Amino acid sequence: METVFDPTKFTVSKAKPLPVLLLLDVSGSMGGSVGGESSKIQVLNEAVKQMIDSFADEEKMETEFLVSIITFGGTAETRHMPKTASTVKWTNMTANGGTPMGEAFSKAKILIEDKEIIPSRAYRPTVVLVSDGAPTDNWEGPLESLITDGRSSKCFFMAMGIGEEPGIKVLERFISQTPVLAEVNGNKVPNKVFHAADAKNIREFFRKVTMSITIRSKSQNPNNIPASSNSSAESEGYW
Repeated sequence: METVFDPTKFTVSKAKPLPVLLLLDVSGSMGGSVGGESSKIQVLNEAVKQMIDSFADEEKMETEFLVSIITFGGTAETRHMPKTASTVKWTNMTANGGTPMGEAFSKAKILIEDKEIIPSRAYRPTVVLVSDGAPTDNWEGPLESLITDGRSSKCFFMAMGIGEEPGIKVLERFISQTPVLAEVNGNKVPNKVFHAADAKNIREFFRKVTMSITIRSKSQNPNNIPASSNSSAESEGYW
């Protein structure tokens, strides 16, 4: 008897998502220039869009980049719920208001802990914080909860301070649970707050974030820190 092919008995494996959550400062001070050049918010818009476009280009069957964006300026707002990079429709951010960073930490915590939003099968998320100043709200409790409790404590944390007076104390605490950023040729690359004094530095930070996450997506185990045996990675100054 001839066997009849039944397509309902076969399933196509879904890509395993690698979440990337951006916490971006859009307070009024971000409207000022950086290094006497373009405004901080303008450069940030360009850099984030380029990163998302790069992820969209990299998306393959095995891995997808689940991008979400929370902005904080006046209030904290979930600008983009987690979605694949190729489906993010980017619109430029504007600068206004104070720096409610604590509120942004709380919103990030809610997103990461919700298994309906970020499924259990997802790889460990990368959370990136960018700010040019100190928080204007209560941030200590929300930050501690984000980096030390529950699912969110397992994230990779990266941060950049823009301009002359970023809230370094907060940014350093934010990345403290991710002491090692990568491993290049067997040497551990320590994580640190990236300081952007000009527009070029902002673009460079996002290029490095993109490289770090892309290397993870192609590794045997993306839940581990990125590793590279490429000698050029070290000479380029991985971080």
